[in-house]
Formats: sequence, structure tokens, C-alpha cells
Amino acid sequence: MTAGTRPVPPRLRRILCLDDFEEAARRHLPAPVFAYVSGGVERNQTLRANAQAFERLEFVTRVLVDTSKRSTQTQLLGRDWSAPFGIAPMGISALSAYRGDLVLARAAAQENVPMIMSGSSLIRLEEIVQANPQAWFQAYLPGAEEEIVALVERVKAAGYGTLVLTLDASIASNRENNIRAGFSTPLRPSARLAWQGLTHPRWLFGTFVQTLLRHGMPHFENNHARRGAPILSANVLRDFSDRGHLGWRHIRMIRAMWPGRLVLKGILDDRDAQLALDHGADGLIVSNHGGRQLDGTVSPLRVLPAIVKACPGVPVMIDSGFRRGTDVLKALALALGAAFVFIGRPFNYAAAVAGEAGVRKGITLLRDEVSRNMAMLGVSHIADTRTARLMAAPGAGQD
Repeated sequence: MTAGTRPVPPRLRRILCLDDFEEAARRHLPAPVFAYVSGGVERNQTLRANAQAFERLEFVTRVLVDTSKRSTQTQLLGRDWSAPFGIAPMGISALSAYRGDLVLARAAAQENVPMIMSGSSLIRLEEIVQANPQAWFQAYLPGAEEEIVALVERVKAAGYGTLVLTLDASIASNRENNIRAGFSTPLRPSARLAWQGLTHPRWLFGTFVQTLLRHGMPHFENNHARRGAPILSANVLRDFSDRGHLGWRHIRMIRAMWPGRLVLKGILDDRDAQLALDHGADGLIVSNHGGRQLDGTVSPLRVLPAIVKACPGVPVMIDSGFRRGTDVLKALALALGAAFVFIGRPFNYAAAVAGEAGVRKGITLLRDEVSRNMAMLGVSHIADTRTARLMAAPGAGQD
């Protein structure tokens, strides 16, 4: 069943595209929480560049092609999905939406798209895989080897089939926007924070208070095999251990103990892509962390062709900045060659605004865009999008 056949909650009737969820979430969420979800780092150069990269490319369409039986169904890592995109990992989703990770997992299961659960989350990973047995788990590797082993063993025991390792967060980034907005992890009780809650009552009572009453104080549950810090505390510090010493030998160690599919996320250099394959990766996600790590990092879209070329026969996925069906299809086109796309912030906003119904509507809107755009491109199947031609937009130059 699709969102088009279900009653639409009133707050969703004016949502026409993924971008609309952002404006709705801006009104719904306290400023510190919205700043955490929406922001990048330092000058937000990378955040802007991710969006601008799509404007550098234009389609060359075909005509008089029968597309009446087109399908967005896509195969990835041995499974058929309803669309060529899925839900990227997003930390602290249960702070912006009530039981946010569960909302995302259930919506993804209903709509048959992959969902990657973030290791930086407030709901135990075991609950998520029970709600969605096809969910993937994304880990930030702990600093100590014994903690890496314990975390991987926990994920394996929970029944996950796909483990995603994020490699581009060896150190905490400089998120000045969070500090200016009053956001920290854990959150620090203050008059400013209390005022933000009181002036956003639907979030305060529908998300935060409801969570406290039904589940107690949320903690970081999945950065380690053990429970982490609470989300709200006047004096507890979260563990931001330096992971700068981690290297490819740790990937080899994990590959040896992990029986399922192993995906490495945060690859931007084709040399690292080759090393990833040499160390047993089953897939890669080309990513700059949505513009949230090193400001001035290249857009994944620009380096995608070189990485695809370096990884024949291995699915190369991509995230960072995707918002429209045209964005998805540009990444899949032959000139770039992605196998799949992951999208984060818009689905976080959708969960915050309208829970599972919001996420399902977001998935449906984007899937419908992809299908409609396929017709205008002159292709009937996702595999056919590899034949779509792209040209550099005037003034875009050549890489």
C-alpha cells in the first residue's frame, strides 16, 4: 500500500517535495535541535557545494520511447528494493522525532527501501532490527580494539545482515553552528533550552516529554557495546575518544569476524576505494558526511566516476545533498555510475513533522519523482538510466 491510498494527515497536505519538510521542521523543532540536524561545519562551504553539484549537470532526453510500463524497482546487494534510494544514517533521530529510529525503520520496511541505523542513536540497535529485519547498522568504530570487537559481536548477535563502517569521522568536527544555537551532546539544562521547549509545545510534549514518561531518559545506546551518556545532563561528558590511530588493519580485523555484508562509508578518493576492495568490502558509499566533517571537502558527485571506475563489479553508492528525483537519476546515469543513493536530513524532518506517515509520504514523493522523470528521460527501468546522457551546464566547466 502506498501513501496515495491512505488518509493524509492535515499537516502533510501542503508537503509537495522533500524540501517542504525542512521548512515544516524549522517551525516544529526547537532551534538547537533544528541546527543540529540542518547544519554543516564552519562556513558550510561543503554543505552548499553538495547542493550546487547537481546544477552543474544537465540531462539530454530521448523522445518517442514507450515508458508506459516503467518501474523504479532496483536491486542492491542481493535484494530487490522499490526504489533506487534509501534512508541514510542520522544520529540522535529520536530527539527530533518520537522514537525516531523506529519510525524510520518501520516506514522503510513498509515502503521496501533500505534504512541504515546510525550508531549515534538513542534507541537500542536490537529494537530496530526487530522492527525491520532488513535494516543495516552503521558504526563509528570505538578507539580500542577490544571495544571494536565487542560492538561488532553485539551487532552480529542482534541479527543484522549489513554492517556499514563510517570512516570519515576520526575526530569530532568543528560544528560552530551547534554551539551558537545552544546545542551540545549531552544537552545542558539552561533557561535558554527550557524556553525553546516551551515555545515549541508540540515537540516538547509529543517527543521529549512522551519519551521521558514512557522510556525514561534517552542515552546513547550504540556507539559501544555498553550504554553511553544520557542526552540531557548538567555534568556527564560524552565519549569522543580520538580515533586517529585507526587504520586498514582494523578493517581487515572486522572483515575476518563479520560474516555479513560489509559496506565502507566516507570514501572520496579512488585510491581508498581500491584499498577498501582489497580489504574485503562488499560495497562503498561515496560520502562527505553531508558536509558535516571537513569544510571544503569535494562533493561526492564530482569524484563518483573515478571511484566507480576503480571498483568494477562492486556496488558504489552515494549520499550527501540529494533532494529531488532528478538528483537521484543524475547519480545513476552512465557518466557518473552510482548503483544507489542514500538520503538523510529530509527523512529526519519528515519523521519530526509527521512520524511514520511523514516518512512514508517523503519516500512516496521521491519515488514518484523518479518514475515521472524516467518517463521524461525516455527510460523504463532503473538499469536503463545508465544510458542517460549528461552534459555540463553552461559555465560549469570540466573536472
